[in-house]
Amino acid sequence: MKEIVAVDIGGTHARFAIAEIKDGRVVSLGEATTLKCAEHASLALAWEAFGRSLGRPIPREAGIAVACPINGEVLKMTNNPWIIQPAQLGSRLKLDDFVLVNDFGAIGHAVAQVGPEYMNHLCGPDVDLPSEGTITILGPGTGLGVASLLRGEDGYHVIATEGGHVDFSPLDAVEDHILQALRERFRRVSVERIVSGPGLTNLYEVIAELQDRPITIKDNRTLWTTAMEGTDNLAAAALERFFLSLGAVAGDLALAHGAHGVVVAGGLGQRLANILPHSGFAERFIAKGRFETMMSEMPVKIITHPQPGLYGAAAAYASKTASKQAETA
Repeated sequence: MKEIVAVDIGGTHARFAIAEIKDGRVVSLGEATTLKCAEHASLALAWEAFGRSLGRPIPREAGIAVACPINGEVLKMTNNPWIIQPAQLGSRLKLDDFVLVNDFGAIGHAVAQVGPEYMNHLCGPDVDLPSEGTITILGPGTGLGVASLLRGEDGYHVIATEGGHVDFSPLDAVEDHILQALRERFRRVSVERIVSGPGLTNLYEVIAELQDRPITIKDNRTLWTTAMEGTDNLAAAALERFFLSLGAVAGDLALAHGAHGVVVAGGLGQRLANILPHSGFAERFIAKGRFETMMSEMPVKIITHPQPGLYGAAAAYASKTASKQAETA
């Protein structure tokens, strides 16, 4: 059994926990410490803050998930001002070994290793995810994360992607208007502009304009709460559009990946777990013309583990170090 630090760095928060790993898998994950990225100027300073809260020496090995592509000498966070230089992480954080993984790559590792008790049925057949083949993973949060998980007899492989930045494709007249309005703001409209936490505000404002209604909710957090409570019809309409687009995007990605199953993750995915099954998500997910029958036979789940990013960061370290040991054995 080995102790490591699991780290999950998103656009808004950085989470830290102590994990125990053995034989390529996560055995346990300790309580998470959550820090606001805006209150710490760098990962190293947030790491020191975690160390002070821990009250004992920090393990010298870590699995670190970050919300940006993992390539190049300098990593610029997509929705976070931190800059990470992989070559300096070991010395800056006093680590002997670490694995750096994209945040949704980490979610892929979590999907591969957590038990079925953390997978809630969303739509399609109520069966376990396939033990072989590709699983599409997507999750709305500060942005829209996308990854794919390939399972086979030799284990599993996670492929991190930037699928949240593919172009938004409208499917009805309302979405034609949404695209036109958002194009004036952003020029290029990716699906992340709609299927993400800030995306609900974009939808709310455009639908208000379309309905010639005043915008009465200015704060994104308040908008989400109001929309989920259903106490404002305009906010509720924006949320239903969000669900429709999430279903359409999930189906598109599953087709593109050749998937045999889909998992919805992300901070918003968990918050919406009780609402999504009763929304228009499933209808849009299967609405793929000649492939409707195939899409209707695909299991779609919501991962409900309380800290899938941290779990996945630890799982990524466990999996990769086990592979290295097997190669040298």
